[in-house]
Amino acid sequence: MGLVDDISLRSRRRKLRLFLDELRPTPDTTVLDVGADELGFGEGEGCRTLNFFEELYPWPERITALGQHDGTAFRARYPAVEYVQGDALDLPFADGSFDIVFSNAVLEHVGDRDAQRQFVSEALRVGRSVFLTTPNRLFPVEVHTRLPVVHWLPDRLSHPVYRALSLEHATELHLLSPRSLERLFPGRVRIVNLGLTLVAIA
Repeated sequence: MGLVDDISLRSRRRKLRLFLDELRPTPDTTVLDVGADELGFGEGEGCRTLNFFEELYPWPERITALGQHDGTAFRARYPAVEYVQGDALDLPFADGSFDIVFSNAVLEHVGDRDAQRQFVSEALRVGRSVFLTTPNRLFPVEVHTRLPVVHWLPDRLSHPVYRALSLEHATELHLLSPRSLERLFPGRVRIVNLGLTLVAIA
């Protein structure tokens, strides 16, 4: 892995430690991971630390992973993990199905604030506890593009920059500050600011 991947892995290990320290899961704790990827850990272009939760969590057999792809490759890589194809805004599970809903860096991809509220609502519906992470909009470097401060500009200025640099995907991001993340939750939530990343624990 290169420098960027090393930084990403350090960040993700830090989030996992926070998850374990704050929510104290046991071998019996059921966890839904919303946002599993078809690429395996260490594979592909761009971020190579995808599916780090399945890779590093001590009890993978207690994870149910939800993603948008059919899951064939995922199941081959992580046979201990149950995989479900589905929509994060309409989770195919009954209320309170899981002890914890975990999701890393998915919230900024689901759409506008209304879609993000729906994402949070669904996580709270199916999980007794929730642990959601998202990049911090107030951090000067944006993790998806690796560009400094461009994401602080209005869309009419930032989007042409992204397009000129072949970073079209960045025009679809909806980044959150600590305050805007907190406002997505209808009740009490703790926001942990890790600098590069924000974590919502409810």
